[in-house]
Amino acid sequence: MNTFARALRLIAAGSLALACAAAWSDEAAIRKTWNQQHPNGPAIDEITKTPIAGLYELKVSKDIIYSDDQGVYQIYPSHDRVDGHLIEANRKVDVTEERLAKMMAQDLPKLPYADALVFKQGTGARRMIVFEDPNCHYCKDAERNFAALKNVTIYTFLIPILGDDSTVKARTIWCSKNNAQVWRTWMLQGVMPPRPMGSCDFKALDRNLDLAERYHLNYTPAIIFDDGSKFAGNADIDRLTKRLDEVAAASKKG
Repeated sequence: MNTFARALRLIAAGSLALACAAAWSDEAAIRKTWNQQHPNGPAIDEITKTPIAGLYELKVSKDIIYSDDQGVYQIYPSHDRVDGHLIEANRKVDVTEERLAKMMAQDLPKLPYADALVFKQGTGARRMIVFEDPNCHYCKDAERNFAALKNVTIYTFLIPILGDDSTVKARTIWCSKNNAQVWRTWMLQGVMPPRPMGSCDFKALDRNLDLAERYHLNYTPAIIFDDGSKFAGNADIDRLTKRLDEVAAASKKG
């Protein structure tokens, strides 16, 4: 073997050793960060480098989680987190949701508020947007909390997503005189008025469904605040009030 060939082999061996050392270093860093984040388990069973530079696959029990080379940023399986969302694990922050909230906040002034039921409570100074279905049990619980909020304007977009009966009820409510009050009476007391006579344009409900689909709001109640942040599902009065106060305070600082 000539000197040049021997040198090439030494370089190749050295590169392989460096690559192995780097991979081992990354794995050690990921395990260290993971253990700090999950002191009581579960443990990582296996770490595998993916074809994407700097991205590792973590096998944790029956789940597959993707991580950067330090274990700080992670993508969880869809049944654990929202599909494709990036999590900054040290802060336990959904980075994707933060970005989506900023985008939503920019879109809020352009929403078709004429297609919503409007409730002005107290001064109405704060704003909250809600997407609800008339047959949603959690919505009925949440509506009691909404009605108790102070100094807020609530825009409720009806989205009948729970079947044909929801569509019938939503149309009856939307087409009723004083439809906002009719909605509250139905949600809080379970009293549905007779179906209105005559013609009624309920295309707003179709537009609401399109709007909800555009923003991936396939659940009810979906609650959106002025900074674009969202609550999914029921929220008690203290949590709602706290969030409204936080958003209002941040808006004043901004």
